[in-house]
Amino acid sequence: MLLTIDVGNTNITMGVFRDEVLLGMFRMTTKRPRTSDEYGFTICGILEQRGIDPKDIKDVIIASVVPDIMYSFTSGIIKYLGTTPILVSAESDTGVKVISDHPSRTGADRIVNAAAGHAIAMGPAIVIDFGTATTYDLIGPDRTLEACIIAPGIETAGRSLWGGASMLPAIQIKKPDTILAGDTVSGMQGGLVFGAIGQTEYIVERMKEESGYTDAYVIATGGLGRIVANETDCIDLYDPELTLKGLRLICDRMKGNG
Repeated sequence: MLLTIDVGNTNITMGVFRDEVLLGMFRMTTKRPRTSDEYGFTICGILEQRGIDPKDIKDVIIASVVPDIMYSFTSGIIKYLGTTPILVSAESDTGVKVISDHPSRTGADRIVNAAAGHAIAMGPAIVIDFGTATTYDLIGPDRTLEACIIAPGIETAGRSLWGGASMLPAIQIKKPDTILAGDTVSGMQGGLVFGAIGQTEYIVERMKEESGYTDAYVIATGGLGRIVANETDCIDLYDPELTLKGLRLICDRMKGNG
């Protein structure tokens, strides 16, 4: 079995694959400091609760944008799962060519999403990841990561809103029944959700126009991506498992199976 891990700024998302089948996904928070023993014990405990024997994990691959935790995190995996994880970076054999003045600064999650996005689209694609930041990545027909736009994530924008204005409460992020809000909470929800929808439509249209990839296939992922994807025709596919699938594809390639 393969354990795929996406270490994001807010959550660590993990998925277990048997061949091409995703057996399960689970998450743990990133912010909380942990020792290698805590990471290893927690991962093994979650696997066992899902009916997966940690001894059956033969390979581990990680995409991380949080370098500060990686020493303890990888040490815990080595100690408790008995395997040294593959760490994805711009220098890895991912099959994705990064077009940038500084390729090494490109987030591993974006490279992984590009690999998965191209495999789905089989041509030009735009991958939108609604996470702590909302990233829009342009993938060319020859699997090149050509450009990106990075905006505040929906929840990040919300925290800024109620954290910076003392009269505004923390709210659940969801689409209100109407954009014509009659109260503060639904007004905030409308601003965040309809604002994200409008931003998405404009940026996707502009990316297609300037790149010339007018038929680019648009794929969304990330926790809050479903809210936006359900409300606009500019997104062709919403896949919450996209990053994990990309990690599986890259692992297969690096081990000579893909």
